[in-house]
This record gives sequence, C-alpha cells and structure tokens, in this order.
Amino acid sequence: MTGKVFTIAQHKGGAGKTTLSAQLAASFDQTGGKVLIVDVDPQGSLTEWHKMRCQTLGRKNKITLFQTQGWKMMRELPRMQREFDYIVIDTPPHAESESSIAIRLADLVLMPMQPSPLDVWACAPTIKIIMQEKKPLMLVMNRVPARSNLNTSIQEKLINMNIQVAKSTLGNRVAFASSIMHGLGVHEYDARGMASIEMQSLIKEIKKHKSVKDESKAA
Repeated sequence: MTGKVFTIAQHKGGAGKTTLSAQLAASFDQTGGKVLIVDVDPQGSLTEWHKMRCQTLGRKNKITLFQTQGWKMMRELPRMQREFDYIVIDTPPHAESESSIAIRLADLVLMPMQPSPLDVWACAPTIKIIMQEKKPLMLVMNRVPARSNLNTSIQEKLINMNIQVAKSTLGNRVAFASSIMHGLGVHEYDARGMASIEMQSLIKEIKKHKSVKDESKAA
C-alpha cells in the first residue's frame, strides 16, 4: 500500500481549509478506504472535529488523527503511507515553513477559495510555494453563492493563469457547517442534500486526477 497524500493549503485565513479537510476525509472514509487526517495547524480545528466525531460515532469512527508539526511529519509520512489509503493534511495559514513541508509531501495540493477578487489576489503566495515545490494543484471554489456570475468570471481568470480549477464547486450551504459541528461529513449528515451531492462530485473528480488515479486502488 502507498497511500495518497492530499495537502489542503491556503495562506488566506477563513477560506475553508479545515472544512474541506474534514469533508474530504469523511468522503474518503465512505468509499471504504483507510483514512488518516494530519493536523499541522496549531489552532487544532481539525483535531476538534475529530474529537466530536468520536463522540458522535463512537467505535463506528474509522478515521485516525495525527496532530504534529511539519518536520515530524516528514519523518513519519513513509510509515503512514504504508498504513493508510488516504492521508489528508490540514495546514495553518500564514506559516510558510509548515505549509512548504506539507506541500512538498503531497501527491495533490487542494486549495479552497471563495469566488472573490480579494481571494484570488490572496492565494498568490500559496501558489508560488506550490510552483516552487513542483506539485500539482487543484483549486476548489468554496462557498459559491447560488446563481452567481462572479464565480464563472473568477474561474475563467484562474484558468487563463494556467491554474487547474475543479469543475465541481461547493455551495454556500448550512449543511457544511452543521455537519462539521457534529463531527460528520455532509453525506453522513444529509445524504440526499445538495452539499452531499457536491462533495460526491468533487471526490470523483479528485480520484480522476492524473496524480492520484494511476496507483490508487480506490480510483
């Protein structure tokens, strides 16, 4: 087994990194894969989500948590990849050294971004690090308002900058926050809701990415 590593990176705070990390982990768990979440953010929000998940699901929770620092993660990752199918790393904002290490270890970097010109400008430092580390990037449009022309304009601008943008977008939906509050993914919270449908679509797209699909037995 060689587990696939997904680093969730974005220097701008409030972009939805931890929410995306938790939702990805829960979705990967749904597919039957063995999932590890790595919380590198000193704020520990992903760790709190995992604690709540353990309270909500008890022994039914199969997701493993590892809270660490970047340099320790470098040492431990080879062992982790032998034990887990999917490894999701949540990085801190405004910490270039920690983010750089996590990006360097990734098979695919996922960057959540809200459809705003300010967010486009703010993502430049993270994109610079990803380019320096020569890692594949998939940008995920997050908290997208319904019937918004701005999202299309932002996506076109990013594509013109040769940045891969996921076709699947995540809407500005209460279910994302509500599921996190209970330590769940949206498919566990409301399997038939639009948030769940959006996450399923994103997971399919991620698994088809060339950096993931060739060796992943779950693709």
